[in-house]
Amino acid sequence: MIKVLVVEDSPVAAEFLVHILNSDPEITVMGTARNGVEAIELVNRDKPDVVTMDIIMPRMDGLEATRRIMETKPVPIVVVSASLVREEVDKTFLALEAGAVAALEKPRASGLGTRDSEAEKLIEVVKLMSQVKVIRRWKKAEPAPKTEPTRDVTPVPRLLSRDIKVVAVGASTGGPAVLNSILSSLSRDFPVPILVVQHIAPGFAGGFVDWLNRASPLAVHLAQDGEIARPGCVYVAPDGRQMRIGANFAIALTDEGSETGLRPSVAYLFRSVAESFGAQAVGILLTGMGRDGADDLKLMREKGAVTIAQDKESSVVYGMPGEAAKIGAARYSLPPDKITDLLRGLIK
Repeated sequence: MIKVLVVEDSPVAAEFLVHILNSDPEITVMGTARNGVEAIELVNRDKPDVVTMDIIMPRMDGLEATRRIMETKPVPIVVVSASLVREEVDKTFLALEAGAVAALEKPRASGLGTRDSEAEKLIEVVKLMSQVKVIRRWKKAEPAPKTEPTRDVTPVPRLLSRDIKVVAVGASTGGPAVLNSILSSLSRDFPVPILVVQHIAPGFAGGFVDWLNRASPLAVHLAQDGEIARPGCVYVAPDGRQMRIGANFAIALTDEGSETGLRPSVAYLFRSVAESFGAQAVGILLTGMGRDGADDLKLMREKGAVTIAQDKESSVVYGMPGEAAKIGAARYSLPPDKITDLLRGLIK
C-alpha cells in the first residue's frame, strides 16, 4: 500500500484530492496538512511514501516546505498546483529545482462519482513516484559529505565533430530538472538551435520557459509559428500545439493529432527532424512516462542522426528512454552530464 500525505490549505481541495487518491486500492491517504509547517511535522512523524504539495499556503509555502523536507527527510514530492497565478507557476519550478520529482495541475472537481483524466493522471504519477529513490539535498551553506571517488562507468563516447544543424529533445516526468541541468551547462555561443518538447500541464509552459531562461546562458523561447530557429536559441513547444521544423529552419506549429495521443508530442518533432535534417541532427530522449518519441528516435537513427537516451540510473521514470533503448533507437545511453559533454564535443 502506498502511503500519501496530502498538503493543501483549501479544505475543499484537500477533500477532493483525498477522494481521488483513496479511490485507488493501492493508495491510502495517511494524513493531510494545511501548510508547510504541518507537512514537515507529518513527514517526520509518519514517513509517507509520497507527498502531494500545494504551493501557495499560509505560515510556510510549498516551496520552502519542499526545500526543508529534501534537506532533512527526503521523500518523493509531487507538486499539485493551480497554473493560473504567475507566482504559483514560478514557485512550482523552483520546487522542482529544490528536489520535487513532478508537477501536476490541480484536478478540477467533476462530480465525486467520476474519475476524469486529471484524476487518473494524479493517481498514475503518485504510483510511479512512490518507486523513485530520492536523495538528500544539501543547504547551500552546508557542504555535502565527502565520499570516496568512484570509477566513472559511463565514459563519454569519442566522436569526431560533425556538421550538425539542429538538436531535438523530448522529455516528460522528471524532464524539467534534467533539461535545466543540460541547458545551463552549454555555452552562450552554442552553434545550432535546440528544439524541445516537454510534456507539461496546461498553463505551465510559459513559466517553464522563464525558469529555464534564468539558469541557461542560451536564449529560451516559447516557439512561435513561422519563426526561424537560430543558433544559440532554445525553442519550447507551447501548450496544445504540435511543433515541427523544416529544412529551412522554419518552425511550424499545428493542431494536428499524433499517434501517441499527445499534443505536443515528441514523436511529431523527431519525425520532422529526421525528414528535414537526416544525419545532420541530434535526437535526445529524456526521462518520462510512456513511449512517446521512441519509434521516431529510431527513425532519426536510421537516417544517420546521433541519437541519445537518458540512462536508467539517472532517470526519474525510465519509460520513454527505456522504450528507445529496447528497440535500438538510441545509439548512446547516458546521464545528463555526459549528454552535455557529448554535445559539446560533437558540435563545434
